Amino acid sequence: MSNQGVNKGRRNLLIGATSAVGAVGVIGAAVPFVRSWAPSAKAQSAGAPVEYDYTKLEVGQQMTLKWRGKPVWVIRRDKKMLGSISKSEEKVADPNSEADQQPEYCKNEYRSVEPEIFVAVGLCTHLGCSPTLYAEPGSFENDWLGGFYCPCHGSKFDLAGRVYSGVPANANLEVPPYSINTTSKVIVVGEDGGA
Repeated sequence: MSNQGVNKGRRNLLIGATSAVGAVGVIGAAVPFVRSWAPSAKAQSAGAPVEYDYTKLEVGQQMTLKWRGKPVWVIRRDKKMLGSISKSEEKVADPNSEADQQPEYCKNEYRSVEPEIFVAVGLCTHLGCSPTLYAEPGSFENDWLGGFYCPCHGSKFDLAGRVYSGVPANANLEVPPYSINTTSKVIVVGEDGGA
């Protein structure tokens, strides 16, 4: 009888120890599995706002940032470039930017918070190619006022990102939500607010 009591005690001890080790193993295997459900650091940062200090951005220069996996342009415009925007109103399909492709605070002639700074998603609204900036009048064609040309299918946009009439693209370039701190000269793309 005493052997049976010892064996039963050992059996209970082995069952308890095996159960404890098994529970630790299940938890150890479950933690990485559950963590894999969370978005990666790369995925989290892809949607995060992006800051850009534009103090060294020269007139006519274009800087490309990456936000949510898309190229976002920041372009500094001078008075001559801003003047070409009003001259191109007869050539563009949506001169008043009535289509919902920019935040409410950018529904103005220049489609920007500050007239001299233009921020836009650098993808053609036809098939997603990346247009090229030809800022100077006549730099692309004789009657060219300045703007963007998409070499893939020939779409044209003015310096406010408004699409020309009669080209394959049927919408203006998208203006992402952004804010500008004019004191520190910092643009935050992906953060609503304007100036």
